Amino acid sequence: MKFLIFLLLPLAIFAQNDSLNKQTKDSLVSITHSSIIQDSLPARTSFQLKPKQFIIPGVLITYGVLATETKWFKKINFDTRNEITEDHPTFRTTIDNYTQFVPGAAVFALQAFGVKGESSVKKELIVYAMSLGISTAIVVPTKKLTHQERPDGSNNQSFPSGHTALAFTSAEFLRREYWNVSPWIGIAGYAVATGTGILRMYNNKHWLGDVAAGAGIGILSTTLSYWLYDKIHIGENTKHQAFLFPGYSNKQFTIGYVKQF
Repeated sequence: MKFLIFLLLPLAIFAQNDSLNKQTKDSLVSITHSSIIQDSLPARTSFQLKPKQFIIPGVLITYGVLATETKWFKKINFDTRNEITEDHPTFRTTIDNYTQFVPGAAVFALQAFGVKGESSVKKELIVYAMSLGISTAIVVPTKKLTHQERPDGSNNQSFPSGHTALAFTSAEFLRREYWNVSPWIGIAGYAVATGTGILRMYNNKHWLGDVAAGAGIGILSTTLSYWLYDKIHIGENTKHQAFLFPGYSNKQFTIGYVKQF
């Protein structure tokens, strides 16, 4: 149990500190005033993907995959589950159904109270919707392909953890929007996301590897959505932009279309 906390939170803090020191220089570039949205912040920026942005999600996803395929990592899965069930055999809660969205909701709550983030509300709505769509489009098919049994034996859709993926999607969204206001906002979001993953294990619904992989997928999904926001658009006039993003619903892949007027 302690291993999970030490695995996720230091990575989150590392990402927060890295963004404070280098994000402006390495991840953002200025563009001309002609592309500024009227209700956006004064200086609009274009998100650029960098290899280092894939390190943390890559480590988490790799750990999750190893936990399903290798004996030593599987043992950690079982040891963690056994420790939890031994100490809390009857623990059950549904709060994790809601905490997965708390960091994302915090972005719009802060905006409502006048604490401005990096983006306009319109951009935040689109990016968050895209992030959730990408995360779901990765998680649901992967569950069906891997056919991993849950710790409680209820079904074979354990890997990766969908709740954890959405929680870290939300946490990374919060971090990126408010890294320049206070690093503690991002850290708090990651703490809530980590708590969601822990609760999934306490509910006996997921293995440690499921949670780690879900966290990586969530972070990756939000990173990609910021990039797609700037790359997938129609027309030169940013008052009339259109965006395409993937999703998964009712056992079918979908393509979402959002037009901004």
